[in-house]
Amino acid sequence: MRNWWHWSPAEDSDPRSFGIVGVGRFGSAVCRQLMQSGADVLAVDRSPKAIEELRQLEPSIEARVLDCTDEESLREAGILDMDTVVVAISEPIEASITATLIAKDSEGTRVRRVIARATSDLHEKMLKRVGADRVVFPSRMQGERLGLELVRPNLMERLELDELNSIEEIKVPERFVGLSLRDLNLRKNYRVNVLAAGPAADLMVNPPATHVLMEGHVLVVMGLTDDLQNLPRT
Repeated sequence: MRNWWHWSPAEDSDPRSFGIVGVGRFGSAVCRQLMQSGADVLAVDRSPKAIEELRQLEPSIEARVLDCTDEESLREAGILDMDTVVVAISEPIEASITATLIAKDSEGTRVRRVIARATSDLHEKMLKRVGADRVVFPSRMQGERLGLELVRPNLMERLELDELNSIEEIKVPERFVGLSLRDLNLRKNYRVNVLAAGPAADLMVNPPATHVLMEGHVLVVMGLTDDLQNLPRT
């Protein structure tokens, strides 16, 4: 299964705080996934219509209308206090580049990671030059996956079986390291079933209850998607 991106939590800001700059289709998808996971989300956009549409989808979200290329506006809104900022603006290109630069380099910024949306290879190069830590290309599905990835950093891959059930590959959570499957009793405590465990390149299918989970190994688990989300996140 394909590896997902991981990062180290910030020491001086809430690692579950996210600023979303631009709430079109992609940005809104990121917001919805983050909100569903209980993260602290602040969304901004220069379009009152875009902000209103987002509020209709997520009434409890903190969302503001402002100029996303104005440093003081972003600072006053609180974007520069977020741990991770997703610059989801599609165009004009210079707006996304400016917002990325502000988030990364403004005096006193507490932003530790900037993920920016690109519309072309040249756009990607320019975003990286001004400090974007990661550049993604737009689609609603990728927005949802990015939002999920941000709140569950140990999630490596998910396969949705239907509307309710999924199979997930996750890195062994820190609190599980050194414990056996019998000790954890994941079926009873989390209502999920273990399909495989071990090193990513040499998984043991249907491991015995005596199997001890090790740091850096992975678990493949199956269950209700809601139950899987209750597994430890790191």
